[in-house]
Amino acid sequence: MSELGRVLRLDARRAALLIAVPLLTGIGIVTAWLSLVPGVAYWDNSTVTLIGSVRLLGPVAAGVAAWAAVRERGLDYLRDLSPRSPATGALLDMALLAAAAMIAYGTVTAVVTVETALRQAAGRPSALGMLAGAAALLLHVAAGYLAGRLVPRPVTAVAVLALAGAWAALRVPGASWWSLLPPAALEEVELFTALRARVLADQVLWAAAGTAALVLAYVAGTARRAALAVPLALALAATGVATARLHASGGDAAAPAPARPACRHWPLQICVHPALRSALPALMTAVTPLATRLSGTPGEFTRVVQRPAAEPATVAGGTASIHLDDALAPGYELRAVQQIKDALADPRACAVPRHPGYRGLVDAWLLGHRPPQIADATAARRFASWDEERRRSWLRSNFAQYRRCDLGPGDFRPPRKPPSRATNASGPSKR
Repeated sequence: MSELGRVLRLDARRAALLIAVPLLTGIGIVTAWLSLVPGVAYWDNSTVTLIGSVRLLGPVAAGVAAWAAVRERGLDYLRDLSPRSPATGALLDMALLAAAAMIAYGTVTAVVTVETALRQAAGRPSALGMLAGAAALLLHVAAGYLAGRLVPRPVTAVAVLALAGAWAALRVPGASWWSLLPPAALEEVELFTALRARVLADQVLWAAAGTAALVLAYVAGTARRAALAVPLALALAATGVATARLHASGGDAAAPAPARPACRHWPLQICVHPALRSALPALMTAVTPLATRLSGTPGEFTRVVQRPAAEPATVAGGTASIHLDDALAPGYELRAVQQIKDALADPRACAVPRHPGYRGLVDAWLLGHRPPQIADATAARRFASWDEERRRSWLRSNFAQYRRCDLGPGDFRPPRKPPSRATNASGPSKR
């Protein structure tokens, strides 16, 4: 009977593994790959992707574990013939399912890590983030398996899958502190911010303590060992502490973080977040003509820096600050040039310009666009006839009016020639 029980248990476990490992691996890779931010290799966003994949991996793993537990329940009469504790077989099965889930999660982690590293990644990998995802996945496996043991019905696996899916889906990223409970629903990490290590550590503690509490409660009830009440109480207390700490965080998992910029130094100095270093050539090409045309004016700049989205775009002291979208959507370099041009205007004075249209002529030239049609065809024709050097000289003289959106028809008149020196018709004076 002992040999028969061992064979039957191995057969049941093998079937669960053959389904669990490829199923979880495939779901995890697809979920993580679709969640990666295109064009950006930022380790914190890769961590968010891994943790986010557990929101789908977890319910599936819990359902598979519950299904395996229901199948294994039919072999308990064989385990009763062994002198071992009745909880031993369940713990071994749970450990085997947990190992299968970790193999799948490790494969997903390897794919995300390689994909991020190959794109000149910025920041640093977070071991705590990887552990937070792994701990949340183990919690689902334990909860699903124990549910299948306690309610050995075929419908249990479906119920576990539905409940775990609802637990993951009901929370919205960034909505409240509930979103930080494993499996966490985290927002995409913007550049110049990073995940807080304390939040990740609390998630690891919450999931690990919750798993320990479930297992200890099951073993204590099955083996009837009162001594397990103390570690069970400690596990519950750790879960409570982690919950309180996550509540105190207010649902914000990220915080501002400095980043050493990636720069190019010729013909301008352009510096961006290191995750966006691939944008430097296009930015240099797009921004240099504008910098050249503004040379010699109060709006001239020789340095361009990327700043966080919360800070305004400015041009001051020879430095222009810009914003870039994290995904580097097509046209990002043109939007950066537009931001610099817009920063040259006085927002209060330009709210209601006295002579609308004239500034558009200058804007089109600065941006390299086709000039707009304005009512004053004479001014438009005259400005179009000037060469590049004359336009730059004109802008240096009229930059104050341009900045205040106060350009008018008189500003586009040809400059008056200086009066010529009068010559003495009688010839040189005699002494």
